[in-house]
Amino acid sequence: MEPRWIWQQPDWPSFRWGGVALRPALLQAAAERQRLAEQLDGLDAGLDREAIAALLSRESLSTAAIEGERLDPAEVRSSVARRFQLPPDPPGSSTPHASAQVEGVVQLLLAATAELGVPLTLSALHQWHADLFAAGPDGVRAIAIGDLRGSLPMQVVSGAIGRERLHFEAPPRDGLDRQLTLLLDWFNGPSLQLDGLVRAGLAHLWLVTLHPYDDGNGRLARALTDRALAQIARPETQAKRTDPLMARALGLSARIQQQRQDYYQELERCQRGDLEVTRWLQWFLEQVAAAALSNQAVVAAVQAKALFWWRHRHSGFNARQQKLLNRLLDAEPQGFEGGMTMRKAIGLTKASRATAWRDLSKLVELQALTPIGAGRSRAYRLGFPFELDRKDQPSHS
Repeated sequence: MEPRWIWQQPDWPSFRWGGVALRPALLQAAAERQRLAEQLDGLDAGLDREAIAALLSRESLSTAAIEGERLDPAEVRSSVARRFQLPPDPPGSSTPHASAQVEGVVQLLLAATAELGVPLTLSALHQWHADLFAAGPDGVRAIAIGDLRGSLPMQVVSGAIGRERLHFEAPPRDGLDRQLTLLLDWFNGPSLQLDGLVRAGLAHLWLVTLHPYDDGNGRLARALTDRALAQIARPETQAKRTDPLMARALGLSARIQQQRQDYYQELERCQRGDLEVTRWLQWFLEQVAAAALSNQAVVAAVQAKALFWWRHRHSGFNARQQKLLNRLLDAEPQGFEGGMTMRKAIGLTKASRATAWRDLSKLVELQALTPIGAGRSRAYRLGFPFELDRKDQPSHS
Protein backbone atom coordinates (compact mmCIF):
# COMPACT_ATOMS: atom_id res chain seq x y z
CA MET A 1 0.00 0.00 0.00
CA GLU A 2 1.38 3.40 -1.02
CA PRO A 3 2.31 5.66 1.91
CA ARG A 4 -0.24 8.45 2.30
CA TRP A 5 1.71 10.62 4.69
CA ILE A 6 5.36 11.60 4.87
CA TRP A 7 5.84 9.84 8.23
CA GLN A 8 4.74 6.55 6.59
CA GLN A 9 7.72 6.58 4.23
CA PRO A 10 10.00 3.61 4.98
CA ASP A 11 13.04 5.80 5.60
CA TRP A 12 11.26 8.45 7.71
CA PRO A 13 12.66 10.85 8.95
CA SER A 14 15.64 10.86 6.56
CA PHE A 15 14.84 14.17 4.85
CA ARG A 16 16.47 15.00 1.53
CA TRP A 17 16.96 18.38 -0.15
CA GLY A 18 18.92 20.03 -2.92
CA GLY A 19 21.70 22.21 -1.55
CA VAL A 20 22.41 23.93 -4.86
CA ALA A 21 18.75 24.77 -5.37
CA LEU A 22 18.54 26.30 -1.90
CA ARG A 23 21.70 28.39 -2.12
CA PRO A 24 20.14 31.65 -3.46
CA ALA A 25 17.40 31.59 -0.81
CA LEU A 26 19.94 30.79 1.91
CA LEU A 27 22.14 33.71 0.91
CA GLN A 28 19.18 36.11 0.82
CA ALA A 29 17.86 35.01 4.21
CA ALA A 30 21.32 35.25 5.80
CA ALA A 31 21.86 38.72 4.32
CA GLU A 32 18.55 40.08 5.68
CA ARG A 33 19.24 38.59 9.11
CA GLN A 34 22.66 40.25 9.11
CA ARG A 35 21.12 43.61 8.23
CA LEU A 36 18.69 43.24 11.13
CA ALA A 37 21.53 42.38 13.50
CA GLU A 38 23.51 45.43 12.40
CA GLN A 39 20.45 47.63 12.81
CA LEU A 40 19.95 46.39 16.38
CA ASP A 41 23.65 46.81 17.14
CA GLY A 42 23.38 50.45 16.07
CA LEU A 43 20.58 51.31 18.50
CA ASP A 44 21.23 53.49 21.53
CA ALA A 45 21.38 51.69 24.86
CA GLY A 46 17.85 51.18 26.13
CA LEU A 47 16.25 51.59 22.74
CA ASP A 48 17.35 48.06 21.83
CA ARG A 49 15.07 46.71 24.58
CA GLU A 50 12.22 48.84 23.23
CA ALA A 51 12.77 47.34 19.78
CA ILE A 52 12.90 43.73 21.02
CA ALA A 53 9.80 44.33 23.14
CA ALA A 54 7.94 45.62 20.08
CA LEU A 55 8.99 42.56 18.07
CA LEU A 56 8.08 40.15 20.86
CA SER A 57 4.64 41.75 21.25
CA ARG A 58 4.08 41.42 17.52
CA GLU A 59 5.11 37.76 17.55
CA SER A 60 2.90 36.97 20.55
CA LEU A 61 -0.16 38.43 18.84
CA SER A 62 0.66 36.73 15.53
CA THR A 63 1.35 33.20 16.74
CA ALA A 64 -2.09 33.21 18.41
CA ALA A 65 -3.79 34.84 15.41
CA ILE A 66 -2.53 32.10 13.06
CA GLU A 67 -4.67 29.67 15.06
CA GLY A 68 -7.67 32.06 15.00
CA GLU A 69 -7.14 33.42 18.53
CA ARG A 70 -7.18 37.13 19.32
CA LEU A 71 -5.10 38.39 22.22
CA ASP A 72 -5.60 41.89 23.63
CA PRO A 73 -2.73 44.01 22.21
CA ALA A 74 -2.65 46.26 25.29
CA GLU A 75 -2.35 43.24 27.59
CA VAL A 76 0.44 41.80 25.47
CA ARG A 77 2.36 45.09 25.51
CA SER A 78 1.85 45.31 29.27
CA SER A 79 3.20 41.79 29.85
CA VAL A 80 6.23 42.34 27.63
CA ALA A 81 6.98 45.79 29.09
CA ARG A 82 6.93 44.39 32.62
CA ARG A 83 9.34 41.59 31.71
CA PHE A 84 11.70 44.02 29.96
CA GLN A 85 11.33 46.57 32.79
CA LEU A 86 10.09 49.24 30.42
CA PRO A 87 8.08 52.25 31.63
CA PRO A 88 4.38 52.54 30.72
CA ASP A 89 3.53 54.23 27.45
CA PRO A 90 2.74 57.11 27.77
CA PRO A 91 4.78 57.78 30.93
CA GLY A 92 2.68 57.93 34.07
CA SER A 93 -0.23 55.98 32.59
CA SER A 94 -1.59 52.78 34.09
CA THR A 95 -1.11 49.49 32.26
CA PRO A 96 -3.78 46.79 31.92
CA HIS A 97 -3.42 43.55 33.81
CA ALA A 98 -2.46 40.77 31.43
CA SER A 99 -4.60 37.64 31.39
CA ALA A 100 -3.19 34.19 32.16
CA GLN A 101 -3.53 33.37 28.46
CA VAL A 102 -1.42 36.37 27.44
CA GLU A 103 1.18 35.74 30.14
CA GLY A 104 1.46 32.13 29.00
CA VAL A 105 2.04 32.97 25.35
CA VAL A 106 4.69 35.57 26.19
CA GLN A 107 6.36 33.16 28.62
CA LEU A 108 6.48 30.47 25.92
CA LEU A 109 8.26 32.74 23.45
CA LEU A 110 10.75 33.91 26.06
CA ALA A 111 11.44 30.35 27.27
CA ALA A 112 12.02 29.15 23.71
CA THR A 113 14.86 31.63 23.23
CA ALA A 114 16.42 31.29 26.70
CA GLU A 115 19.38 29.13 27.78
CA LEU A 116 20.26 28.39 24.17
CA GLY A 117 23.24 26.25 25.13
CA VAL A 118 21.13 23.86 27.20
CA PRO A 119 19.79 20.75 25.38
CA LEU A 120 16.07 20.77 24.77
CA THR A 121 14.25 18.02 26.66
CA LEU A 122 10.81 16.48 26.54
CA SER A 123 10.04 17.95 29.96
CA ALA A 124 10.92 21.39 28.58
CA LEU A 125 8.50 20.85 25.68
CA HIS A 126 5.84 19.83 28.17
CA GLN A 127 6.49 23.03 30.13
CA TRP A 128 6.15 25.09 26.94
CA HIS A 129 2.79 23.41 26.38
CA ALA A 130 1.73 24.12 29.97
CA ASP A 131 2.73 27.78 29.55
CA LEU A 132 0.71 28.00 26.36
CA PHE A 133 -2.42 26.73 28.11
CA ALA A 134 -1.86 28.52 31.41
CA ALA A 135 -5.47 29.74 31.23
CA GLY A 136 -6.82 26.29 30.43
CA PRO A 137 -7.96 24.79 27.10
CA ASP A 138 -8.76 27.11 24.19
CA GLY A 139 -12.01 25.36 23.31
CA VAL A 140 -14.75 23.33 24.94
CA ARG A 141 -13.09 19.94 24.70
CA ALA A 142 -10.77 18.68 27.41
CA ILE A 143 -7.11 18.32 26.47
CA ALA A 144 -4.03 16.99 28.20
CA ILE A 145 -1.98 20.03 29.24
CA GLY A 146 1.75 19.54 29.60
CA ASP A 147 1.52 15.96 28.38
CA LEU A 148 1.33 14.07 25.10
CA ARG A 149 -1.99 13.44 23.37
CA GLY A 150 -4.13 10.38 23.98
CA SER A 151 -4.86 7.30 21.89
CA LEU A 152 -7.49 8.80 19.57
CA PRO A 153 -6.34 9.52 15.98
CA MET A 154 -4.96 13.05 15.54
CA GLN A 155 -6.42 14.51 12.34
CA VAL A 156 -6.50 18.00 10.84
CA VAL A 157 -9.85 18.45 9.08
CA SER A 158 -11.95 21.30 7.70
CA GLY A 159 -15.44 21.70 6.31
CA ALA A 160 -18.98 21.13 7.53
CA ILE A 161 -20.01 17.92 9.30
CA GLY A 162 -20.55 15.23 6.70
CA ARG A 163 -18.38 17.03 4.17
CA GLU A 164 -15.11 17.17 6.07
CA ARG A 165 -11.82 17.33 4.19
CA LEU A 166 -8.86 15.52 5.74
CA HIS A 167 -5.74 17.64 5.45
CA PHE A 168 -3.41 15.55 7.57
CA GLU A 169 -3.26 12.65 9.97
CA ALA A 170 -0.43 12.49 12.49
CA PRO A 171 1.47 9.35 13.54
CA PRO A 172 -0.41 7.15 16.02
CA ARG A 173 0.06 7.59 19.75
CA ASP A 174 1.82 4.25 19.99
CA GLY A 175 5.49 5.00 19.39
CA LEU A 176 5.11 8.79 19.74
CA ASP A 177 7.47 8.94 22.72
CA ARG A 178 10.18 7.26 20.67
CA GLN A 179 9.51 9.58 17.73
CA LEU A 180 9.88 12.66 19.92
CA THR A 181 13.06 11.32 21.47
CA LEU A 182 14.46 10.85 17.97
CA LEU A 183 13.61 14.47 17.10
CA LEU A 184 15.11 15.88 20.29
CA ASP A 185 18.28 13.80 19.97
CA TRP A 186 18.67 15.14 16.41
CA PHE A 187 17.93 18.73 17.49
CA ASN A 188 20.48 18.60 20.32
CA GLY A 189 23.21 16.82 18.38
CA PRO A 190 23.67 15.98 14.67
CA SER A 191 21.48 18.85 13.43
CA LEU A 192 23.95 21.39 14.82
CA GLN A 193 26.28 20.47 11.96
CA LEU A 194 23.71 21.63 9.38
CA ASP A 195 23.24 25.13 8.05
CA GLY A 196 21.26 26.80 10.85
CA LEU A 197 18.47 28.04 8.58
CA VAL A 198 17.96 24.60 7.03
CA ARG A 199 17.96 23.10 10.54
CA ALA A 200 15.21 25.51 11.62
CA GLY A 201 13.04 24.61 8.63
CA LEU A 202 13.45 20.88 9.20
CA ALA A 203 12.74 21.18 12.94
CA HIS A 204 9.51 23.06 12.24
CA LEU A 205 8.30 20.50 9.70
CA TRP A 206 9.27 17.54 11.90
CA LEU A 207 7.52 18.71 15.09
CA VAL A 208 4.35 19.88 13.38
CA THR A 209 4.21 16.53 11.55
CA LEU A 210 4.46 14.56 14.78
CA HIS A 211 1.64 16.72 16.22
CA PRO A 212 2.45 15.39 19.69
CA TYR A 213 -0.16 17.34 21.68
CA ASP A 214 -3.93 17.58 21.66
CA ASP A 215 -3.71 21.27 20.75
CA GLY A 216 -1.09 23.99 20.30
CA ASN A 217 1.20 22.04 17.96
CA GLY A 218 1.58 24.88 15.46
CA ARG A 219 2.50 27.38 18.16
CA LEU A 220 5.02 24.96 19.69
CA ALA A 221 6.53 24.27 16.26
CA ARG A 222 6.97 28.01 15.71
CA ALA A 223 8.55 28.33 19.18
CA LEU A 224 10.97 25.51 18.32
CA THR A 225 11.77 27.34 15.09
CA ASP A 226 12.48 30.52 17.05
CA ARG A 227 14.90 28.55 19.21
CA ALA A 228 16.68 27.07 16.22
CA LEU A 229 17.02 30.50 14.59
CA ALA A 230 18.28 32.01 17.84
CA GLN A 231 20.95 29.31 18.11
CA ILE A 232 22.60 30.37 14.86
CA ALA A 233 25.88 31.82 16.07
CA ARG A 234 27.23 35.11 14.79
CA PRO A 235 30.95 35.40 14.08
CA GLU A 236 32.89 36.67 17.10
CA THR A 237 33.99 39.69 15.08
CA GLN A 238 30.34 40.69 14.63
CA ALA A 239 28.86 39.70 17.99
CA LYS A 240 27.96 42.80 20.00
CA ARG A 241 25.99 43.74 23.08
CA THR A 242 22.62 43.05 21.46
CA ASP A 243 23.28 39.34 20.96
CA PRO A 244 21.22 38.14 23.99
CA LEU A 245 18.36 40.32 22.76
CA MET A 246 18.96 39.44 19.12
CA ALA A 247 17.77 35.91 19.89
CA ARG A 248 14.29 37.39 20.34
CA ALA A 249 14.27 39.47 17.16
CA LEU A 250 14.08 36.62 14.67
CA GLY A 251 10.56 35.24 14.99
CA LEU A 252 8.55 34.17 11.96
CA SER A 253 5.00 34.25 13.31
CA ALA A 254 4.13 37.73 12.07
CA ARG A 255 5.24 36.76 8.58
CA ILE A 256 3.48 33.38 8.67
CA GLN A 257 0.28 35.10 9.74
CA GLN A 258 0.47 37.23 6.60
CA GLN A 259 1.03 34.07 4.53
CA ARG A 260 -1.31 31.86 6.56
CA GLN A 261 -3.05 30.15 3.63
CA ASP A 262 0.24 29.47 1.83
CA TYR A 263 1.72 28.20 5.09
CA TYR A 264 -0.95 25.54 5.51
CA GLN A 265 -0.87 24.63 1.82
CA GLU A 266 2.90 24.16 1.81
CA LEU A 267 2.75 22.02 4.95
CA GLU A 268 -0.04 19.86 3.57
CA ARG A 269 1.71 19.39 0.23
CA CYS A 270 4.95 18.38 1.97
CA GLN A 271 3.26 16.10 4.51
CA ARG A 272 1.53 14.22 1.69
CA GLY A 273 4.79 13.77 -0.19
CA ASP A 274 7.99 11.84 0.14
CA LEU A 275 11.05 12.89 2.11
CA GLU A 276 12.37 15.25 -0.58
CA VAL A 277 11.68 18.59 1.12
CA THR A 278 13.49 21.11 -1.06
CA ARG A 279 10.29 22.96 -1.92
CA TRP A 280 9.29 23.29 1.75
CA LEU A 281 12.75 24.59 2.67
CA GLN A 282 12.69 27.02 -0.25
CA TRP A 283 9.39 28.46 0.96
CA PHE A 284 10.60 28.54 4.57
CA LEU A 285 13.79 30.41 3.67
CA GLU A 286 11.80 32.97 1.71
CA GLN A 287 9.73 33.61 4.83
CA VAL A 288 12.88 33.95 6.97
CA ALA A 289 14.18 36.64 4.62
CA ALA A 290 10.82 38.43 4.48
CA ALA A 291 10.46 38.28 8.28
CA ALA A 292 13.91 39.79 8.82
CA LEU A 293 13.09 42.56 6.35
CA SER A 294 9.76 43.22 8.10
CA ASN A 295 11.47 43.25 11.49
CA GLN A 296 13.89 45.85 10.19
CA ALA A 297 10.88 48.07 9.50
CA VAL A 298 9.59 47.47 13.03
CA VAL A 299 12.94 48.49 14.52
CA ALA A 300 13.00 51.59 12.32
CA ALA A 301 9.50 52.46 13.55
CA VAL A 302 10.69 52.17 17.18
CA GLN A 303 13.51 54.57 16.38
CA ALA A 304 11.09 56.94 14.67
CA LYS A 305 8.75 56.80 17.67
CA ALA A 306 11.58 57.73 20.04
CA LEU A 307 12.56 60.62 17.78
CA PHE A 308 8.93 61.71 17.51
CA TRP A 309 8.57 62.03 21.28
CA TRP A 310 11.93 63.77 21.51
CA ARG A 311 10.87 66.30 18.93
CA HIS A 312 7.63 66.93 20.84
CA ARG A 313 9.14 66.82 24.34
CA HIS A 314 7.92 70.39 24.98
CA SER A 315 4.59 70.14 23.15
CA GLY A 316 2.53 69.54 26.28
CA PHE A 317 0.09 66.97 24.95
CA ASN A 318 -2.83 66.12 27.20
CA ALA A 319 -3.66 62.50 28.12
CA ARG A 320 -6.22 62.16 25.31
CA GLN A 321 -3.79 63.47 22.71
CA GLN A 322 -1.08 61.13 23.97
CA LYS A 323 -3.48 58.21 23.61
CA LEU A 324 -4.30 59.12 20.02
CA LEU A 325 -0.64 59.55 19.11
CA ASN A 326 0.38 56.28 20.75
CA ARG A 327 -2.36 54.43 18.88
CA LEU A 328 -0.98 55.77 15.60
CA LEU A 329 2.64 55.15 16.56
CA ASP A 330 1.91 51.59 17.70
CA ALA A 331 0.46 50.84 14.26
CA GLU A 332 3.78 51.56 12.57
CA PRO A 333 5.34 50.39 10.29
CA GLN A 334 2.15 49.16 8.61
CA GLY A 335 0.33 52.35 9.50
CA PHE A 336 -3.09 52.90 11.05
CA GLU A 337 -5.60 51.74 8.46
CA GLY A 338 -7.66 54.64 7.17
CA GLY A 339 -5.84 57.15 9.38
CA MET A 340 -7.21 58.68 12.57
CA THR A 341 -10.76 59.91 11.95
CA MET A 342 -13.05 61.93 14.18
CA ARG A 343 -15.14 58.82 14.85
CA LYS A 344 -12.08 56.76 15.83
CA ALA A 345 -10.78 59.56 18.07
CA ILE A 346 -14.10 59.73 19.92
CA GLY A 347 -14.12 55.95 20.32
CA LEU A 348 -10.57 55.86 21.69
CA THR A 349 -10.78 58.79 24.11
CA LYS A 350 -14.51 58.67 24.99
CA ALA A 351 -14.54 62.45 24.50
CA SER A 352 -17.32 64.57 23.03
CA ARG A 353 -17.21 65.49 19.37
CA ALA A 354 -16.25 69.07 20.22
CA THR A 355 -13.40 67.95 22.52
CA ALA A 356 -12.10 65.45 19.96
CA TRP A 357 -12.14 68.17 17.31
CA ARG A 358 -10.11 70.50 19.55
CA ASP A 359 -7.61 67.71 20.31
CA LEU A 360 -7.09 66.88 16.63
CA SER A 361 -6.84 70.54 15.62
CA LYS A 362 -4.23 71.19 18.31
CA LEU A 363 -2.18 68.17 17.17
CA VAL A 364 -2.23 69.53 13.62
CA GLU A 365 -1.17 72.95 14.91
CA LEU A 366 1.75 71.34 16.74
CA GLN A 367 2.70 69.42 13.56
CA ALA A 368 2.20 66.10 15.31
CA LEU A 369 -0.56 65.18 12.84
CA THR A 370 -1.14 65.94 9.18
CA PRO A 371 -4.71 66.08 7.79
CA ILE A 372 -5.53 63.97 4.73
CA GLY A 373 -8.74 64.25 2.74
CA ALA A 374 -11.52 66.76 3.38
CA GLY A 375 -15.05 66.94 4.71
CA ARG A 376 -16.51 63.72 6.09
CA SER A 377 -13.63 61.73 4.63
CA ARG A 378 -11.01 63.77 6.48
CA ALA A 379 -8.50 61.72 8.46
CA TYR A 380 -5.16 62.35 10.11
CA ARG A 381 -1.80 60.67 9.95
CA LEU A 382 1.38 61.16 11.90
CA GLY A 383 3.65 64.06 10.99
CA PHE A 384 6.09 61.65 9.31
CA PRO A 385 8.54 61.72 7.74
CA PHE A 386 10.45 64.33 9.68
CA GLU A 387 14.09 65.27 9.87
CA LEU A 388 15.91 66.40 13.00
CA ASP A 389 18.94 68.60 12.98
CA ARG A 390 21.96 66.79 14.39
CA LYS A 391 22.04 69.17 17.37
CA ASP A 392 18.41 68.23 18.10
CA GLN A 393 19.07 64.49 18.32
CA PRO A 394 18.37 62.89 21.73
CA SER A 395 21.41 61.75 23.69
CA HIS A 396 21.44 58.45 25.58
CA SER A 397 24.98 58.74 26.83
